[in-house]
Amino acid sequence: MKITVVGAGAIGGFLACKLFAAGHDISVIARGATLHVIREQGLRLHTGNDLVIAPLRATSEPKELGIQDVVIFAVKAPALPAAVDAAKALIGQQTLVIPALNGLPWWYFLKSNSALSGTRLKAVDPDGMIERSVPTDAIIGCVVFPSCRVESPGVVRHMSGSKIVFGEPGGGSSSRISEVADVFLRAGFDAHAHENIREEIWLKLLGNACFNPVSLLVSCATDEMIDDPNLNTLFVEMMSELLELGNRLGISPKIDPLQRIAITRKLGKVKTSMLQDVEGHKHVEIEAILGALISVADLAGAPMARTRTVYALARMRAKTLGLLPE
Repeated sequence: MKITVVGAGAIGGFLACKLFAAGHDISVIARGATLHVIREQGLRLHTGNDLVIAPLRATSEPKELGIQDVVIFAVKAPALPAAVDAAKALIGQQTLVIPALNGLPWWYFLKSNSALSGTRLKAVDPDGMIERSVPTDAIIGCVVFPSCRVESPGVVRHMSGSKIVFGEPGGGSSSRISEVADVFLRAGFDAHAHENIREEIWLKLLGNACFNPVSLLVSCATDEMIDDPNLNTLFVEMMSELLELGNRLGISPKIDPLQRIAITRKLGKVKTSMLQDVEGHKHVEIEAILGALISVADLAGAPMARTRTVYALARMRAKTLGLLPE
C-alpha cells in the first residue's frame, strides 16, 4: 500500500519503520533535524535487540507525494491543525485517514449515535478546520497502545507493547477495518478490529488522563507514581470519575480502576509522553488529553472534582514552563 505517516516522532517513526519493513511504499512528513537525518541515514527503529533501518521517502512538502492509499496522522495535538491543513494534498476520494493520536480525537462524537452526537470538541478543533479538511467518512478510528520514545532526531526506541486497535468511528464492523487491521497484523503489530472503537479510546484515556498530567506535576515515571500510596489513591478516584462520565455517555469499558492501573504498572518504568515533552521543552497535550474531557464533563453535567483540580494544576504548570500552546 501507498502510505504516508505525518509526523516522524516516537509513534510515527515506529509505525513507519514497521510498515516499511513489511514491504509497503512508505513516506513520512517531517521537518528540521528529523527530516535531514532521515534523508541522510534513513529512519531508525530500535526494538528489543533489533535495529530496523528504513531508507524511506521523507519530505516537508506533502504535495510532492500525491494522493495516498492511507494517511496516518501521528503528531501531537498542538501541531495537528497545521499538519492536517498541509496534508490535504495527500487525501483523495478513496484515501483512508488514520489519526493515531492521544486524547479524544476531533471526530469522537461526529458519527456517534449516543449522547452528545454531532458535538465538535472545541478543545481539539476550535474552529472546525480539521473537521472541514478531513472527510469524516474517510476516518478509521485507531488506538495505539505501544510505548516509544525519540532517542535523537530520526532515531526511535520501542519500549513496550505492540497492540493497535482499529474501528469504525460510528461503531460496528466493516471490510475496510478488517483489511487495515490485517495490514498491521502482517507488519508485526498485535492488531485488532473492534466494533466499539470509542470504548477502546476511553480505555486508553483512563490512563492518559491520569498519568500524563500528574507526571507533568511531579516529574516521575509511571512506576514511581503508581507505587506512591497517595497518588495511587488519586488515580483510582480520577478513573472512577472518568468511568462515571463514560457511563453518562453510553461508553462503558469493562474494566475497573485497579485493573487499569495494574496494566500500566506491569510495563515498568515508563515516562509518559507529557513528561517526555516537558523534558524536551515541547508543547504539551493538556487540552487534547484533559481539556477536551472537561468540556465533555461540562456538557454532560458531571462534577469530576479531582480531575478538574488536576487539569487546573497541570495547565498552570505547563503555562509557567512556557509549554502551553497559544
